Amino acid sequence: MRCPVCRNVNTKVLDSRDGRDATSIRRRRQCEGCGHRFTTFERIEENLPVVVKRSGVRQPFDRNKLLAGLKLACRKRPVRPEQLEGIVAGVEQWAFTRGDREIHAAEIGERTMHYLHAVDPVAYVRFVSVYRSFESVEEFERLLHEMEKAEQVDPAGQRTLFEAAAERAAAESSGRGRGG
Repeated sequence: MRCPVCRNVNTKVLDSRDGRDATSIRRRRQCEGCGHRFTTFERIEENLPVVVKRSGVRQPFDRNKLLAGLKLACRKRPVRPEQLEGIVAGVEQWAFTRGDREIHAAEIGERTMHYLHAVDPVAYVRFVSVYRSFESVEEFERLLHEMEKAEQVDPAGQRTLFEAAAERAAAESSGRGRGG
């Protein structure tokens, strides 16, 4: 590792610790020539699968390209950079652990949408609208309708059939908690 100030190749590691995600290492170094201290980040090399695009073109998996797409979808949204890094790390881990040599871009997009929906529904819609390249307003409306239906499903996976009754029951139970 060369010193960024004097370009000396003799540096010593003062401290090492895990990076922000499980695939990187942060090292604090000091140049033995000029004494300058600096930080380096090392990424564990993984053999990620080759991405097969819609056109049939094959290219290496690029986490920065995925991150750029997520940043664009989350522009002006209350999504923290750590959340986006987490999504990219999750997709990257998923792609790596599949064991396939090739993976279709559509699969990566679907997995990304899965993670993004949990973080921010508006960013999810933005990402999907670009990713699926909607041809009409009707296709976009179908997506929004599917999202509305998904919101009506309770955690146990059962759809709420009688929404008004459920709302009354929730109001009554919250009224009891206040002594009413």
